[in-house]
Amino acid sequence: MPNLLPAALHRALMPLAHLVRHYWRRWRKTPIAGVSVVITNLTGDVLLLKHSYGPEVWSLPGGGLVPGEDPEAAARREVREELGVELARIEPVGTLEEVLSGSPHTAHVFAAVCDQRPKPDGREVTEARFFPSHSLPEPLGRTTRTRIAAWRARGTG
Repeated sequence: MPNLLPAALHRALMPLAHLVRHYWRRWRKTPIAGVSVVITNLTGDVLLLKHSYGPEVWSLPGGGLVPGEDPEAAARREVREELGVELARIEPVGTLEEVLSGSPHTAHVFAAVCDQRPKPDGREVTEARFFPSHSLPEPLGRTTRTRIAAWRARGTG
């Protein structure tokens, strides 16, 4: 999708859009689904990012599924849009049932290895860095912590 707004305006509007979406979900309680990708580099460090909206925590790359979209395709799309990275191989970690913004949420978690330098889009993502898996930064988001735990339980972390 083309970026119709300048990056600075897009970034400035993201917190408002996030707040509206949060209250909409709380009111509607419509089930939603999304993806997260635990990306490591060749030495096993974990890629975390900061968004231009929502809580100021370190998060995993990912986002929502478009209705009818395959979760793996969504994971690849989100990583490409947010970080400019094409993932050669991606593996499912698992599916978590949770509640986001008061709505039932199905999180499809994937794992991938990246040998490229991520480039934050400057719109949704303002920072992206690799951290040693044994020394992740704080604050980590609650859902990020849960998804990384699922990845570690699978024996990949």
